[in-house]
Amino acid sequence: MSKAWKKLDKHAKSIKRTTLRELFAADSNRVDKFTMQAVDLRFDFSKHLINEKTLELLQELATKQKVADGVQAMLRGDKINITENRSVLHTALRLPKNAELVVDGVDVVSQVHEVLERMEAFADAVREGRFLGSTGKAINTVINIGIGGSDLGPVMAFEALKAYSKRDLVFKFVSNVDGADIHEALIGVDPETTLFIVASKTFTTSETMTNANTAKQWMAEQLGDAFNPAAHFAALSTNAQRVAEFGVDSANVFGFWDWVGGRFSMESAIGLSLMIAIGPENYRSLLSGFNEMDEYLVSEPIESNAIYTMALLSIWYRNFWDAQTSAVLPYDNYLKRFPAYLQQMLMESNGKSVRIDGKAVKHETSPIYWGEPGTNGQHSFHQLLHQGTTLVPVDFLVAVNPITSIGNHHDLLLANVFAQASVLAFGKTLDEVIADGTAPELAPHKVMPGSRPSTLIMYPQLTPSVLGQLIALYEHITLIQGLIWQVASFDQWG
Repeated sequence: MSKAWKKLDKHAKSIKRTTLRELFAADSNRVDKFTMQAVDLRFDFSKHLINEKTLELLQELATKQKVADGVQAMLRGDKINITENRSVLHTALRLPKNAELVVDGVDVVSQVHEVLERMEAFADAVREGRFLGSTGKAINTVINIGIGGSDLGPVMAFEALKAYSKRDLVFKFVSNVDGADIHEALIGVDPETTLFIVASKTFTTSETMTNANTAKQWMAEQLGDAFNPAAHFAALSTNAQRVAEFGVDSANVFGFWDWVGGRFSMESAIGLSLMIAIGPENYRSLLSGFNEMDEYLVSEPIESNAIYTMALLSIWYRNFWDAQTSAVLPYDNYLKRFPAYLQQMLMESNGKSVRIDGKAVKHETSPIYWGEPGTNGQHSFHQLLHQGTTLVPVDFLVAVNPITSIGNHHDLLLANVFAQASVLAFGKTLDEVIADGTAPELAPHKVMPGSRPSTLIMYPQLTPSVLGQLIALYEHITLIQGLIWQVASFDQWG
């Protein structure tokens, strides 16, 4: 155990009896002091069980662990995925066209943009009705077939950006090998106007290929002799031979690289269904949001860096407060699949019990991430958050301005998220409950202890750029966590 770790352990013991009420009473400038801005995201860290010393010690831990060096190693293409001897370059997928990043003698940026431009041409052809099915009819239904990162990313982003989608096109997502999944997806679908996008790097993934073959058989049965697979299937893969054997036209095949991990692949060719939905221009804006957060990560000093702060606070609660889970609660219904997406990103990456040197870890690693959109969760599991015996740090996500403005809905949504954060932090004492008129014999049941930590993340509106920023935020949290825990974040042997 390092000196920095021991200092944090000692500090945690000294602060654990201090309540958030006491911390706020002692510092009238606490909100301003613990608020940070990262591109379009505003972070309020004031409702955490920390003081300035806490952050200093956490930053010291990051410095001792040489986290900044690890970040730079990833960005320049070093093979930091040591168990598979691969670079980890999802950040290259969103570099601007005029950038250059040479890895193993190859400029990967030019390769990325070559694929992007082919994707854009294909997306425009589908959106404009120029891509025709076997019988000469324009496509109006797109079904994405994948699993893991080939499904969770596209479906999450589609739901998040549905307001920007082309509404006369129907999008469906199939992942489960349970036949019910594809059965339901095919109900009411016209085979003459349906495009399947099969997402599998190797084109051998069992679940994906089972569903793809079922889709192909269904099309053949429906269209008979008229069926031409090249007119109804696109592939996101690097296995040209398997794709050709399946019957996909080479013009409809979009590849990516071994340095793109599945759970970090959404902005690669895996995002083709999303690009068709929201259009190339909005897709470029999404990539720009990613890139802005990448640049923020390395340009903002650690003392005022919201990404580092988020990551270090996760270490603080997991390793020094024994918080076994962490909740991500978007008060934005468009982000309803965001917690599920983060579960794979964070837990598949850092759910490890072996260090990069092959030795067993000596401390806890990834907490369990979970969540549900507000206000639904308030009528479900918030009981445990407020009154349970388990400490659960919470990330609240909310837009200042709604995409869809209906009556006073957004005002009520904002009131709810602010109230939840406040009561989690400050609770409600027995005397306060009784003062509200509760009978003394019932009052203990209404007490809320408070001092439950949360981060409030606000953004102007959920745009493609903001979504990119949010995803990149948690990608970089994943990286920093892994560097501190010294686990191999980018493999998935389990």
